[in-house]
Amino acid sequence: MMVNASPAEPYAPHRCTSAERMMWITPDRVFYAGLLGAPAMHTKGALVIYVAVEAPLRIRIDGGDWQTTEVAVVPPYVPYQIASDGRHVLDILVEPETLDMDLLPDLLRARGAVHAPEFAARVRRSHAQMVLAGRALDLQPGDFDRMFFGQTLATRTLDSRIAGVLEKIKRNPTEQATAEACAANVKLSFSRFLHLFKEEVGAPFRTFRTWKRARSLLHHVNSDSNLVYVALDIGYPDSTHFSHSIRQLYGLKPKDIFAGSRKLRIIECLSPPAMMAAR
Repeated sequence: MMVNASPAEPYAPHRCTSAERMMWITPDRVFYAGLLGAPAMHTKGALVIYVAVEAPLRIRIDGGDWQTTEVAVVPPYVPYQIASDGRHVLDILVEPETLDMDLLPDLLRARGAVHAPEFAARVRRSHAQMVLAGRALDLQPGDFDRMFFGQTLATRTLDSRIAGVLEKIKRNPTEQATAEACAANVKLSFSRFLHLFKEEVGAPFRTFRTWKRARSLLHHVNSDSNLVYVALDIGYPDSTHFSHSIRQLYGLKPKDIFAGSRKLRIIECLSPPAMMAAR
């Protein structure tokens, strides 16, 4: 599904109804249209782009000053708070290990409030067309970047050994993969593996694995499953660890995420992610 670029419309608050709440999940991207939640501090392992819907956004990056904006960008693994007088928001998550950060559009290399009315209009228009298409919607992972950014984002070239480890974790984020085992599999010493992983990915091994496990929760948020069973299914050893980790990353308790997602329509594109370029 493609969305044609057009001149930006002036920002006009739009009341988002429960029928318009949705989340499109691909292996390396997420689009979310739904409730914003409380402005607690949280840290996602993805590049996050927010677009206002019902009212301007207020964002605070890493304990800095609050900024008011229509569009906000948060780099991966940076703590932030996001708030609005409106209940709903549109946001996009892009997994950073898939991106060549130096070749990204200026918008995606920003931090905090951004003046990007054309981008905001494009995202809102794409959401409206997805809602209008309803059950006839036919999406593939390759549609994502062109739909929201108007181009395919440049991919990062990774060491082939690290690329293989990433693919294994991403295909099965609930597996208890240890750094020691991964290092042995790619025939690197433990210390060399940890150094190379952080150098290539931009985050420590444990931090990356923690985020991928928490990201897998998104596939379950509108289910009727018991939270204890969900925690075990996605690889958490107990409900206490589950609750602490999810709250730290998403700024909400798991039960609050599930309560706010009951009417959320989830669209999953689960075809295997393309291998990142390896050197």
